[in-house]
Amino acid sequence: MIPNPISVSLQSAGGREISIETGKMARQADGAVVVRMGDCMILATVVASKEPKPGQSFFPLSVDYQEKFASAGRIPGSFFKREARLNDYEILTSRLIDRALRPLFPDDYLCEVQVLVTLISSDAEIMPDALACLAASAALAVSDIPIQEVISEVRVARINGEYVVNPTRTQLKDADINIIVAATEHNIMMVEGEGKEFEEAGLIKAIETGHDAIRGQIKLQHDLREKAGIAGKREYTKPYTNPELEAKVDAFGKDRIYAIAKGALGKHERTDAFKAVREDFKARFAEGELKAEDAALLGTYFHDLEKMVIRDMMLNEKVRLDGRTLEVVRPLTMEAGLLPSPHGCALFTRGETQSLTTVTLGTTDDELLLETAQTSDYLKFILHYNFPPFSTGEVKMMRGQSRREVGHGNLAMRSLKQMLPADYPYTVRVVSDILESNGSSSMATVCAGSLALMDAGVPFPKHVSGVAMGLIAKEGKFAVLTDILGDEDHLGDMDFKVTGTRDGICGIQMDIKCDGLSMEIMMQALEQAKRGRLHILEGMYACIPEARPDLKPHAPRIEQLNIDREFIGAVIGPGGKIIQEIQRETGAKINIEEVGEEGIIKIFSANKESIDKALNWIRSIVAIPEIGATYEGTVKSIMPFGAFVEFMPGKQGLLHISEVSWKRLDSLEGVLKEGDKVKIQLTGTDPKTGKLRLSRKVLMPKPEGYTEPEKRERREGGDDRRSGGGDRDRRGGGDRGRSNDRGPRDGGNREHRDGDRAPRPQHNEKKTEATEEHSAPQVSANDEADMAL
Repeated sequence: MIPNPISVSLQSAGGREISIETGKMARQADGAVVVRMGDCMILATVVASKEPKPGQSFFPLSVDYQEKFASAGRIPGSFFKREARLNDYEILTSRLIDRALRPLFPDDYLCEVQVLVTLISSDAEIMPDALACLAASAALAVSDIPIQEVISEVRVARINGEYVVNPTRTQLKDADINIIVAATEHNIMMVEGEGKEFEEAGLIKAIETGHDAIRGQIKLQHDLREKAGIAGKREYTKPYTNPELEAKVDAFGKDRIYAIAKGALGKHERTDAFKAVREDFKARFAEGELKAEDAALLGTYFHDLEKMVIRDMMLNEKVRLDGRTLEVVRPLTMEAGLLPSPHGCALFTRGETQSLTTVTLGTTDDELLLETAQTSDYLKFILHYNFPPFSTGEVKMMRGQSRREVGHGNLAMRSLKQMLPADYPYTVRVVSDILESNGSSSMATVCAGSLALMDAGVPFPKHVSGVAMGLIAKEGKFAVLTDILGDEDHLGDMDFKVTGTRDGICGIQMDIKCDGLSMEIMMQALEQAKRGRLHILEGMYACIPEARPDLKPHAPRIEQLNIDREFIGAVIGPGGKIIQEIQRETGAKINIEEVGEEGIIKIFSANKESIDKALNWIRSIVAIPEIGATYEGTVKSIMPFGAFVEFMPGKQGLLHISEVSWKRLDSLEGVLKEGDKVKIQLTGTDPKTGKLRLSRKVLMPKPEGYTEPEKRERREGGDDRRSGGGDRDRRGGGDRGRSNDRGPRDGGNREHRDGDRAPRPQHNEKKTEATEEHSAPQVSANDEADMAL
């Protein structure tokens, strides 16, 4: 236990400080540190058992990364309001740490080791996954657990042509390369990331940039270890070995294993043949002659012999287990659209690896919520990878997805999403079910996923393919293997997976296990991977050359409409009344989201007619009435002077009785009634009130011989009443008020306006029929209409 807190720090790229402190928290762990950058603080602890478990034959390392929601001042949203099982983001971060740490331990170290990395304080701009491995390695560095070297990890992004180490969240949005690099002082250990069709040379440059930054962090850990006074490593019990038995295994099995390796057998035949060699060797011993502890070693010794023989065969003869040369891709078969019900599907087979992949389209309600301590993101593109035990001919318990399945699915997802249009309105779920596996099932998922997306009619501009590669290096010689088998997966010094289009790389996952691998060799390996990737792409374009022009008939449809933000309330209506009515009447489902100054409306339905109806309804709500345009409206109310017609949702105008027909009408009885549909034209607005004026007769043919009525001249002062009005005013008495306040002289209209007021005396009742015909509608109805509007 370190008696007092000790800390070291350095200035990282961009002028930000990274500090590592030990001796203050978790002091009973074998090693514990707190790494800090900005407000981001990560606690890493490591504890190892003193002795291996009896019969332990593998290295039991467990790594868990978890984010405490309190680190960002949040309460978890789960039912129990506490952190539970690791989410996918935490599992992926744990895998990044695990893959980098595992090679640091000696091959004969079998004690159980547990590494726990916890985010205890969060920073809105700092990405904690890039610091988690530094914290884990530093915790090991200040312990006496026997690691061989210390390491670190950094994120490298290319932003506007410049390579940035550990960019902020904001900066990362503009990156076209985004990778995590793990390394020791001299060797690259792991690379994983994605990008927008970047070139191989750009990847090499990003790796070199990351390695330079890592060297500074490794020196920081050595300084911390020296300050803490950690001088040596603990002694540990090494597993039992029998060199004499190992020599016997080599002598007995070397030639037989070589013959099997050269036989170009299938996966199960080769496995059975190797097993038969072991059984023959065991049969040489009399019963009881082979001790139990020696019998347990046979599996290890034969595995090591198989690995050595096969590696030498590939390096010296350039021949592989299935008879292929180094660059040959296994036979390819592909089929799209083979299942009738899914929205898109494909079956991709490469050798003995096969993926059946389906695509399902959904709405924004189907988006996946991914919560971390600092963010709550909704994912529109989801990919799930399933690896059932029958795919390898095994019997295993089905207990949910493994970390391996999460990692393989994530690599495929990151690769395919580079080609998905950013404004695609659907939520897309891709599911890859591995039906057969003999190497590189994650790359089969990428290929099958690309085919299925194009089969679904998703506007994928280019196919994305992937290939798994291996590299074997020994004594200055090396061999790069294209499209590796499952048995070849663990033989190499570097295994890596590369995905991309014809124009560049979209995803990369690389694990390097040897020392001194030069960037030149790595570049050659990437160039060979490109040739393999392009070969697979040729087959994919032959299967389905481009995305289908339309969705499947049974697939749901989504239409997207962008409106000004001010119209969102009009579409929703008070208490959601309008949008609920639209959904009820059309059968469509509608989502509205406010983004900046716009409202984004997504209309979802499996029925195109339903979508069109809802789309037209919403367009009519947000449309601005246009003078001279023709509309179909609904009569809302009938008045003596005309009808009020709703021609857009929430927009009404007056259809004056004189604008209903070219024929003079005394009333609208028998002509229009409430609820009638009527075709009208917006002719203008009232100059006094700004209200909308409608006309029906302008859309009707003018009767033959029709003559326009004479226009009356306006009197001085703007009074357009008939001559003689002033005399009648004077004769009417002073109690009637000013002439401009008078109502119309027609008795029926006066009652509508004045209610219970007493009728006024009528003057000049001996009017001619012609005078009434031309005067009454133009004076009384127009004035009444103004007041009604």
